[in-house]
Amino acid sequence: MKNKNKTILVVGDRVLIQPDTGEKQSPAGLYLPASVIEKQEVQAGMVVKVGPGIPLGSPSEEFNEPWKESQSEVKYIPPQAEVGDYALFLAKSSIEVKIDNKEYRIVPQSAILILMRDNIGEMLS
Repeated sequence: MKNKNKTILVVGDRVLIQPDTGEKQSPAGLYLPASVIEKQEVQAGMVVKVGPGIPLGSPSEEFNEPWKESQSEVKYIPPQAEVGDYALFLAKSSIEVKIDNKEYRIVPQSAILILMRDNIGEMLS
């Protein structure tokens, strides 16, 4: 996500979601009943940015000499969420932020209950 003056980087296994507002049917066809929306236990929204995942340390690295310059590249366990997915997540675990007057939620992957993805490529083959 880029703005003329800043770039938004999502860290670790977190996901930036633009939440749905109010009671309605989502673009993915998922309908949340009023009781769920009122309690705000579960929310839904579109994934707009995804972090790189959980960083892994290399077992071959030597940690006893921190002054040595490391040449190894950081490796990650990638998250399941992808940009464009529709996510149902636990609201309690999310953090509400406003970026350029738009509301977003920062959600750890562990708080995502389901992901809905359009598989257009699979349908064509």
